[in-house]
Amino acid sequence: MPARTAWMWLLFGLVFLWTPAPAVAQSTLTLHPGVPSYGLDAWLRWYHDDQASRDPDSIMAKLAEGLFDPLPNGNPTFGFRRGAFWFHVRIVNGDPMEPRWLLVQEYPLSDHIDIYVRPTGGYWVHQASGDQLPFRNRAIRYRHPNFRIDLPHGEPVDLLVRVQSESSMQVPLRLFTQAAFTEQARDAQLGIGLYYGVLLALFFYNLILWASLRDASYFWYMFHIAGFGMVLFCLNGLAFEYLWPNSTWLQDRCVPVSICIAQVGMQQFTRDFLGLRNLWRSGDRLCQGMIVFFVLWGIASLFIPYRIATPVASAGVLPSVALIVAVSLVANRRGYEPARMFLFAWFMFLAGTTAFTLVAFGILPKLFFTEYGVQIGSALEMILLSFALAYRYAALRNENERIVKDANEQLEIKVEERTAELSRALDQLASANTRLQESNQRDSLTGIYNRHYFHELLERQLYDAREDLQHLAVLMIDLDHFKRINDTYGHLVGDECLRAAAARMSAVVAAHGGVLARFGGEEFVAALPGLDAAQAVAVAEEVRASVAAEPVAAGADLVKVTVSIGVHALDAYRIAGPDDALRRADEALYSAKSGGRNCVRPVLAAMDA
Repeated sequence: MPARTAWMWLLFGLVFLWTPAPAVAQSTLTLHPGVPSYGLDAWLRWYHDDQASRDPDSIMAKLAEGLFDPLPNGNPTFGFRRGAFWFHVRIVNGDPMEPRWLLVQEYPLSDHIDIYVRPTGGYWVHQASGDQLPFRNRAIRYRHPNFRIDLPHGEPVDLLVRVQSESSMQVPLRLFTQAAFTEQARDAQLGIGLYYGVLLALFFYNLILWASLRDASYFWYMFHIAGFGMVLFCLNGLAFEYLWPNSTWLQDRCVPVSICIAQVGMQQFTRDFLGLRNLWRSGDRLCQGMIVFFVLWGIASLFIPYRIATPVASAGVLPSVALIVAVSLVANRRGYEPARMFLFAWFMFLAGTTAFTLVAFGILPKLFFTEYGVQIGSALEMILLSFALAYRYAALRNENERIVKDANEQLEIKVEERTAELSRALDQLASANTRLQESNQRDSLTGIYNRHYFHELLERQLYDAREDLQHLAVLMIDLDHFKRINDTYGHLVGDECLRAAAARMSAVVAAHGGVLARFGGEEFVAALPGLDAAQAVAVAEEVRASVAAEPVAAGADLVKVTVSIGVHALDAYRIAGPDDALRRADEALYSAKSGGRNCVRPVLAAMDA
């Protein structure tokens, strides 16, 4: 990618993300039956208490005087600000079946969060959270601060949220039903787990390469991965949840220190990969100066206040990003070809990091691509950098081949040895990439395909079914009373039951040309190309009978295992997307479980219509 084109795309992306969507603040939020969650941005009004000295009653007086304002352009991000921010919304619960809700602040780094709830004519009910209180104070053990609030049916309730923090003032508030929060938290934790799984796999993969090749590039890349992983672990609130739930001091220091560590690794990796010491001495000195700054600031962050350490460390990311881009462009212009692949690999990561930093200062709105830009960009960067390292080694190999032609017999022997080493390194790289790709497709417990791979496969099979006007059936399978098995026999026996059931089901599904995958927990899913509803039900009965045929031997115990199966056969003329297909199969599974379990239920015609 030419440097000018890269800068144009980066500028276009930032302008697009900077353009806020219009929002209209409303005075009262009405909760309707059947709606599981609400983002409160459109209804919130805010007031800045610069002295942080007011109580709820005096704040309500300010609200009555009309001193509260709607969120600026619907954006609940205010950058690094002193004092306290108050937010108000009046809520009327129109859903008689959901009297208890969960309020979640979807930003984990705020120091103090207080909520005050008052029904009409009642008293204020106060709750407190934030990372300056021990993690156990939260209503639910979750990385984002959360509060249980009671909302009586049909009665207006005033909700005040007070936030005071030395971190970036980001206050995205969302109201959930209990069921909706559980589902959202499960999906979020799965995505985060997959991301950190990739991060750990790349770390150990590069550790093996560094141990075998002793190439400093791999070491500094590992250093950067470790530092960057800790940055996200802190920013996502996971470090406070799992590493130091009772240490607010460590929670304050982890963000600026981990940012400095990640930047040191990034700068040193850039110096080593591009060979700046020989290619451009001035750029090398600038990178060294940036390293010295982040080392000193990381040490200083252990002693100075958070409100100073974090903004400076965050602001330092932008010149660090700009310096890496600059030295990459210079290296590319001076004919160092691996610099082009290097710049391309870092481009999305640098754009995501820049967007995330600008969100922290309130310059960009908090959208999906700005909030998760670091994760998206880093995932692309990690994949592309593996190609960049391979490309770098290929360039070195070509240079060695040229040396072989011009050197004498003694040099030819040395070049051949070096070429052999490079060939082994490339073989190891290709083998490691193959193993990594295979492991990303398989479930570690059962050995069958995982949910992510199945979703991609189902999309391809849906496309083929549309093109060929063929049937396609989806089975959603759930082990009956699996929690009882775990509680009675223990989790190790439960794991053995999962493996045995998966093996039996996989054999039946494969015999009919289908694919089985683990959907999550004790749930499995199968795709059966070319089968209509009657054929799919017959296969499902065969699967059910195979699992129930004999108990699972787990040590001295024999555990009877049965399954409930929901069947959804897709019509070739009305094939929906994969999510819709899975949803309908899941509805049929729910019918099977409600009908007594250990049975098969197809999607009802009325439901399918």
